[in-house]
Amino acid sequence: MESTRRKNVRRCHWVANGSPPYVAYHDKEWGVPQHDDRVLFEFLILEGAQAGLSWSTILNKRENYRKAFSRFDVRKIAKYDKAKIAKLLRDPGIVRNRLKVEAAVNNARAFLEVQKQFGSFDAYIWQFVGGRPRRNAWRSHKQVPASTPESDAMSKDLKRRGFKFVGSTIMYAFMQATGMVNDHALDCFRWKQLERKGERGERKGKT
Repeated sequence: MESTRRKNVRRCHWVANGSPPYVAYHDKEWGVPQHDDRVLFEFLILEGAQAGLSWSTILNKRENYRKAFSRFDVRKIAKYDKAKIAKLLRDPGIVRNRLKVEAAVNNARAFLEVQKQFGSFDAYIWQFVGGRPRRNAWRSHKQVPASTPESDAMSKDLKRRGFKFVGSTIMYAFMQATGMVNDHALDCFRWKQLERKGERGERKGKT
C-alpha cells in the first residue's frame, strides 16, 4: 500500500487537507471489506454516534470509545446496567448523549439476537449486498449518494429488529466504512487497490 505520507497521491475529495489520522483512516480502513463481527459492531456504534457530528470528531474519540465500551465486546456491553450508563455519560472521551449511549447498549442486545439467528452478524448484514461489495466508479464526490435502496432495506430491517440510530443515511455510511460498497473516487489510488482480486472481501461460499 502506498504511504500516507506521499504528497502526490490522489485521494478522495473528503480527505483533502485532513489530519494524519484522518488520512490514515482513508488509506487503510475506509472501504475495506469487513467480516469480523467485533469490527462490524464497532462501526455500527461509531456511525450511530456520529449522527449530527463530523466523522473526524468520532475518529478523534475512537480510542476513548474502545476503552469506554469494553473494546466493543458485544456480550459485555449487552450487560451494561443503569450505573454503567451513568458512568459513560460522565466520560468526556466519548459523545455524552444519553440517547446514543443507551442505543449502544440496546444495539448490543439486538446484535446478539441477530448472531443467534444467523450464526454471525456478518452473515446477516452482507446479505443486503448479495455477499460481495458493490462496485461504484464515481468521477465526482457530488455523485456519491447519501443512501441507496440497499441501505433503505438494511435500515428498515434493523429497526424492525429493535436497533436504534440506524437510519438509511447512517447505514450507508456504515456500508462505505465496512467495504460493503467501494465509494472511493475513480481517481483515488485506493479505488483500484480495492478492486484488485484479494481485496474484494467476498464471504466464503459466495461467488
